[in-house]
Amino acid sequence: MSAIVTIETEGLAGPPPRRGFPGVALLRSTHGLQRGMLLGGIAVITLFVAAAVLAPLLAPYGFNADRAGGVIFGTQQPPSAAHLFGTTVGGQDVLSRVLFGARTALTVIVLAVAISLLVGVPLGLVSGYFGGVLDRILVLITDALYAFPSLLLAIIVSIMISGGRSTPFGGILAAAISITVVYVPQYFRVVRNLTVSVKNEPFVESARITGARPGRIMFRHVLPNVSQTLPVLATLNASEAILTLAGLGFLGFGIEPSAAAEWGYDLNKALADATNGIWWTGVYPGLAIVLVVAGVTLVGESLNDVLNPMLRTRGGGTSTADEDEIALPGDLGPAAGALGSGSDPAPTTEDDR
Repeated sequence: MSAIVTIETEGLAGPPPRRGFPGVALLRSTHGLQRGMLLGGIAVITLFVAAAVLAPLLAPYGFNADRAGGVIFGTQQPPSAAHLFGTTVGGQDVLSRVLFGARTALTVIVLAVAISLLVGVPLGLVSGYFGGVLDRILVLITDALYAFPSLLLAIIVSIMISGGRSTPFGGILAAAISITVVYVPQYFRVVRNLTVSVKNEPFVESARITGARPGRIMFRHVLPNVSQTLPVLATLNASEAILTLAGLGFLGFGIEPSAAAEWGYDLNKALADATNGIWWTGVYPGLAIVLVVAGVTLVGESLNDVLNPMLRTRGGGTSTADEDEIALPGDLGPAAGALGSGSDPAPTTEDDR
């Protein structure tokens, strides 16, 4: 019997593993403006990560220091040789706060995206694979969370976790978990919809016939075939996480200012300065937020263009035969309709979207 099963399932294995460095293949698959967007986004992210990692070496002062060698910096000092970005209303160096703010933002983003993946992906796999009552309950809970305004939900969770007082690590972790609660439903819906679409494919059926347990089937056979949209979702959520973190800090629900530098808090303190012609306290933190969000969004949109077969016609070098092939409904991959509602049919052209 086992020999028969082996023979019958020999040609039904999953897709062959990819070879080579994935970044090079990704770059080669882009063209023209699309490649420029991807490279520009990668350059911005590289600068952002370098600033965050090397902040203690690059920053001339500590993020909360208002004096050096017993000499007070002075409040709201304009940019000069001693303070290239000027000083804040509290007398701290703006450049140092911007650099240490990058470290805070990177830490929160990595924690938020990692926790969202660890929670949302397994829940989506279990819900989509088993279905039934468990699936309905999980979909109902995530839909209820998704119906809340994201910033309001993050504020509520932040208050519940930190109680209004945050230590350095506790404040960063509370901010990350607050953002995680907002994004877990997105990962859950994407993975759940894709799991439903592939759980009856021949290579999954062959795994069941050979006696593989559900856990092994989900993580060894289903997950590799539903994870193609996760990098796109992670990059887009990373850019939204920066805005959510800045919103929490701006409204006073983020990390305590004595615990870590945070761009949203600096923007809040710069509001009164703007009306008095003191521009440097708000411009540089705001510019940092805009640049990082733009860089991460460029990478996310470029990945979406490359990984989503319905959008490949945006790049150059696509032939008429390729467009005809993309337009065939039967060739649409399961990822095409994953970002939608799940039950709605996937559009076949850009006009349909």
